[in-house]
Amino acid sequence: MKNRFLQGLLAKAELGPLILLIVEIAVFASLNSDFISILNISNTLAFTVELGLIALAMTLLMTSGEFDLSVGSVFGFSPVLMWTLANSGATSLVVAFFVAILIAALIGLINGWFVTRLKIPSFLVTLGMLLVVRGLALFMTNGFPQRTWSASGAWLPRILAGEFYIGDFRVYASIFWFLGSAIVLGYVLTRTKIGNWIQASGGNPNAARARGVNVNRTKAGLFVLCSVMSALAGTISSIRTSAANPDSGTGYELEVIAMVVIGGTALTGGRGTIVGTVLGVLILRIMRNGIVFVGVPGLAYNIFIGAIILGMMALHSGLERRHNAGA
Repeated sequence: MKNRFLQGLLAKAELGPLILLIVEIAVFASLNSDFISILNISNTLAFTVELGLIALAMTLLMTSGEFDLSVGSVFGFSPVLMWTLANSGATSLVVAFFVAILIAALIGLINGWFVTRLKIPSFLVTLGMLLVVRGLALFMTNGFPQRTWSASGAWLPRILAGEFYIGDFRVYASIFWFLGSAIVLGYVLTRTKIGNWIQASGGNPNAARARGVNVNRTKAGLFVLCSVMSALAGTISSIRTSAANPDSGTGYELEVIAMVVIGGTALTGGRGTIVGTVLGVLILRIMRNGIVFVGVPGLAYNIFIGAIILGMMALHSGLERRHNAGA
């Protein structure tokens, strides 16, 4: 009984990321006590949840066997569109926000249509969309950031990225969006029929179709979800930083995919874990923050990301082989 429990625990995809996260925190805290200060924890969480929102949606998409390279450009484009509309007086801020979300959904729908109907690999489709959307953001702004200070006193920024204090600890409203999304999407993936469709679409699409799963509609919906979550994350970021930069989000697509893979979601589809993704998000954001605290140049961050990805992939592969052998 005890051995069976231990084997089940070791087979969990989330175990490796959890151990790595604990070790990471312990090492950085021992090297610099300011790492676990209230101010640093608050600042780390503020940026963590923005990338985390995209990573949660990407988890479901990758579980279905696809991925989206355009999320970083949508992250930058959506707030640029929103603030351009609001600052020009064309619409109110609230209407501009929903227009940006709808345009992001349309971008996701186009991605899904190209992948599912034209049967073009998602790598190529979303790479092309990345360039189109980034180009639109730069064209609309001539490469200059959009001002956001006209939002002072508006209720929408307070709901999306307002801040309040619990003692000395500053909390952003965005963390509740992240936690709520993680709970909902985790439930959908593991406890609902839709979650079964997502996993079946990534594991064996032909078998899924034979059992009545609408694979194309499932994947198209997940592309829409990815774009919408990217737009929401970009909007939150623009409010927090008081800037809507057309270059914002550059490189985020690869970092988000790294977070998802480190968390234990299979790159080839069929297996995904929201809990693992949350751990993966924390691992990489804490890594970026921690290496600065201990005096390592920030340019070395990619070295650590690469090493973590290779190590975690090797661990996940080994655990899966051991689990399959035991089965």
